[in-house]
Amino acid sequence: MMSVRDLLFEIGTEEIPASFLSFGLEEIKRLAREELEGAGLKYGGIESYGTPRRLTLYVRSLNERQDDVEEEVRGPLWSQAFDSNGYPTKVALGFAKSRGVGVESLQMREVRGAAYAFAVVRREGRKTFDLLPEMLQRLLKRLIFPKNMYWSDPSVRFARPIRWLVALWGSDVIPVSVGNVRSDRVSRGHRFLGKRSIEIPSAGDYLKLLYSEFVIAHPEKRREKMLSAVAALEKEMGARVELDKDLVEENVNLVEYPVPFYGTFDQSYLDIPEEVLTTTMKKHQRYFPVRDRDGKLVNFFVGISNNQATVMQNVRDGNERVLRARLSDAAFFWEEDRKKGLASRVEDLKAVVYQEKLGSLYQKVESIRELALWLTDHLGLGDKRNLVDRAAFLSKADLVTSMVYEFPELQGVMGREYARCGGEHPEVALALYEQYLPRFAGDQLPKGVVGAIIGLAERAYTIVAIHHVGLEPTASQDPHGLRRASRCINEIIWGLNLDVSMDLLFRKAAEILGSDEKVLDRAFDFFRQRLVVQLKERDFSHGLVGLAVDCIGRRPLQALKLIEVLDGLKEEDWFSNLVTAAIRVRNILVKAKDEVIGEDLSGAEGVELELLEELKMVRPLVEGALSSFDWHEMARLLHRLEGPISRFFDGVMVMDQDLSVRARRLGILREAQGLFDLIGDFTKLKGEVR
Repeated sequence: MMSVRDLLFEIGTEEIPASFLSFGLEEIKRLAREELEGAGLKYGGIESYGTPRRLTLYVRSLNERQDDVEEEVRGPLWSQAFDSNGYPTKVALGFAKSRGVGVESLQMREVRGAAYAFAVVRREGRKTFDLLPEMLQRLLKRLIFPKNMYWSDPSVRFARPIRWLVALWGSDVIPVSVGNVRSDRVSRGHRFLGKRSIEIPSAGDYLKLLYSEFVIAHPEKRREKMLSAVAALEKEMGARVELDKDLVEENVNLVEYPVPFYGTFDQSYLDIPEEVLTTTMKKHQRYFPVRDRDGKLVNFFVGISNNQATVMQNVRDGNERVLRARLSDAAFFWEEDRKKGLASRVEDLKAVVYQEKLGSLYQKVESIRELALWLTDHLGLGDKRNLVDRAAFLSKADLVTSMVYEFPELQGVMGREYARCGGEHPEVALALYEQYLPRFAGDQLPKGVVGAIIGLAERAYTIVAIHHVGLEPTASQDPHGLRRASRCINEIIWGLNLDVSMDLLFRKAAEILGSDEKVLDRAFDFFRQRLVVQLKERDFSHGLVGLAVDCIGRRPLQALKLIEVLDGLKEEDWFSNLVTAAIRVRNILVKAKDEVIGEDLSGAEGVELELLEELKMVRPLVEGALSSFDWHEMARLLHRLEGPISRFFDGVMVMDQDLSVRARRLGILREAQGLFDLIGDFTKLKGEVR
């Protein structure tokens, strides 16, 4: 049995940003898997560990060498390789030499009735120790982060400067280097609590030795310790810590040895809007807010220290001072901002540049205001017109407040709060916040239609405006967030059941901007691509999405409703028969493009006449169903058509030898094709129905 050993590869660094660490943990495993499998090395499992100061690969039960490989390589025909007396020819000698085998070892194999010369090439597996240096060196170079640093050697790049390397296979050091750093068996403990150097005898000792020096390398173990200590603090405070998932992840990645603590702040700060307090704690200090049993915010916070101080009260006092300063600033901004109403700040937007070629933020607000009012009328919501107008006018006023200048994450939140304090209508105040919803995939949608309308208007304006100035997204860059804007438009339309014509909305935006048809076409093509992607994400098939978007893609709500109806028909026999017939109609007409197609169909009889009459009767009804977006009625009409068209194909030969009969039947199929084209290309459903 082949012996195995564990592999340890630790990359010691300056503090890696928390947002990079999770990426690095997954990436190093992925790259290691590719390298090991590419080298043909067998192993028991791959794990990755990481703290702000290290990224570690751990491979369990790695075989001591590659398996031997036996490969059969086909060469020339046997008759070309050996003459009639069985002597090898120059062809055989050349083939054998090229494969590193003796000509006498060539074997005859039969392939599809022909005899070939085969070389059986045996390669002895290399030792793992000989493969690892180059493999780990390559892995190190391939480990590229979203942003990388260059230091002493310009060819070396990593998330942060590399300070040490540990590379052990069992107890043997694997030689690896980066810049002027060479691998050995010496790691480092916690920056404040542990030893500067720790000698690792063998890979299996790694986690235990680091733990003894206050480094919990395993992220999950670190999370468990942190959350367990937080739970103990909850009992001590008699309150519940708000454990935001992303903030938990960030704190885990910020420390090597988590030491949770709690602190307090002056209760008077609770008079500030809750989002200001939680944003200050979470975004700026990485603290967890604390709530009472009823969910109300209380004047506690929980922080995670990377240092187990002798007197933790000193840590608490220091963090309380920092938070107190932050909250004091927020309280000052809250008081000062309210002295000037939102409406009086709108004029200040003239001094804020939105985009160099598009003018000021004030100009953008005026454009959104006009577009939002048009959209209100388009949706038949005239009773909301005054509210939409007021909300659109105030929509960006909070951007020039001191609070939002200091805390940009609070845009919209502060607009809502200042509007409430200023006596604005509740729907207007809510709209100032909800105009930004959803902020990301899966986020909550606006509850009020006023905020939804302003959000739709702004996103539509942005898509057209950015195309207007020629700054549309590329495959790798989307600095103005047009993909996110398109996604949000569809989510709002679907979530609030708003039947918006994106064609007309974009056209109105283009009119406001003075854009031409080419800009409008580019903008809508971009939006259409995002619509297709989002519909596919809902697990609708490629063909159904294509058919629905072709039919009514300019109205996202109707596209979704149509595809839901069609998706419900996929298992119906009649629908399968109809799709087959529709595909057959198109194929016959494509092949018959040079044929004479009859204009006068008066000679139709039997199943021909039945189909023709049904087509003439059904077509205006289908057109009516399409214009009223009655997809269930359209499906009923297609069901009605299935019988006549199936009997037509069962009863006649379209390409009859009689040219006049052939022309008439092709003419009937052209009528059928015209009806199908009202809906879309049914060939897209090939293979997708039963």
